[in-house]
Amino acid sequence: MTPDFFKKNRAKLAEAVKGAPVILTAYTEMQRCNDEAWRFEQETNFWYLTGVEAPNWQVVLEDGRTTLIAPDVSKISQIFNGSLALDVAQTISGADKIITCDTAAKFLRDLAKKHGSVYTIFPQNATDFEFSLNPAPAILIAKLRKNFTKVKDIRPELHRLRAIKQPAEIMMLRRAINLTRSAFQIVKAELSDYSFEYEAQARFSYEFERAGATHAYDPIVAGGKNAVTLHYNANCAGLTKGDLVLMDVGARYGGYCADVTRTYANGEVSPRQKAVHTAVKDAKNAIVDLLKPGLAVRDYLEKSDEIVRQALQSLDLLQKPDDFRKYFPHAVSHGLGIETHDPLGQPKTFQPGMVLTVEPGIYIPEENIGVRLEDDILITEGSHENLSGHLSDDL
Repeated sequence: MTPDFFKKNRAKLAEAVKGAPVILTAYTEMQRCNDEAWRFEQETNFWYLTGVEAPNWQVVLEDGRTTLIAPDVSKISQIFNGSLALDVAQTISGADKIITCDTAAKFLRDLAKKHGSVYTIFPQNATDFEFSLNPAPAILIAKLRKNFTKVKDIRPELHRLRAIKQPAEIMMLRRAINLTRSAFQIVKAELSDYSFEYEAQARFSYEFERAGATHAYDPIVAGGKNAVTLHYNANCAGLTKGDLVLMDVGARYGGYCADVTRTYANGEVSPRQKAVHTAVKDAKNAIVDLLKPGLAVRDYLEKSDEIVRQALQSLDLLQKPDDFRKYFPHAVSHGLGIETHDPLGQPKTFQPGMVLTVEPGIYIPEENIGVRLEDDILITEGSHENLSGHLSDDL
């Protein structure tokens, strides 16, 4: 992405907040073990506005100007890990100026004298997750509350902007999805030669990295009964002939994510396994056909649930009301973009430029069968485009 991309994003956001300052922070590094950090991954809103992929930076948007605040990096850290040079950060982001931590405190105090309110990213509710949140946003909020009368959450405005993908973003998504498609085709052709799940994962990793991409998320390669665990990613079990193999994998290219799932047969499978696969495939295609601009999200979700319900009935899996979520326990769609689960801005209707997944699945623990099929869909002016539709969803 060019600096103009980030500058235009900042201009749109400034227009949405009508002159109020916006201050965001990058994520900080997180401990992996002892003196090692996990591989760093940037806070996506910060990247969307700056393009900076280094930790502990901050950005201030005020009166049409962008100021980056550079972190204080110790000499030891620079020797071992390096650091983002100030001139490089300015080139990437197109920022107007960069200041250091030494002058940042006074800069923020002076800003607070001009503005009583400030916008920032509020951290998500920690109780919604079974893991610890990156502490950087909460630390920034505590600092802002000491200076500003009111601190407001900028996420709703940013999420509405991010929901509508620009041409450059769609181009990156196409590249990520096309790379994922090519890797899936190779893995499917070689699947009968693999003895373990990790061999498929390794092939995906090789194909992504040789093209300058990474995994968008921890890949799922789940053979047989492992497929009934939705986010199974141990990927270390043996592969057995006659099992289905569910693979949920996506490349990240240029900052944008693919998210594709296919379930393939490892050798000859049973009529029941084929029937489940066919039911999921027909449901996916029927749900994709619903998508168009102007469709109410609520109607889409209701119709999608009905399509999956019919699929479950065709397999004689709906004996009581609770069986629906027993065999289909997850959402049918989510946004896709910089994040695998990208915000859609809580829209009432679908709009051109939105990108979302369609991923029905049926999971039958008592039969050790799990099938999920997932495509990535762009809402167009008149209908939709299945960006991953050129990858076969056959067994």
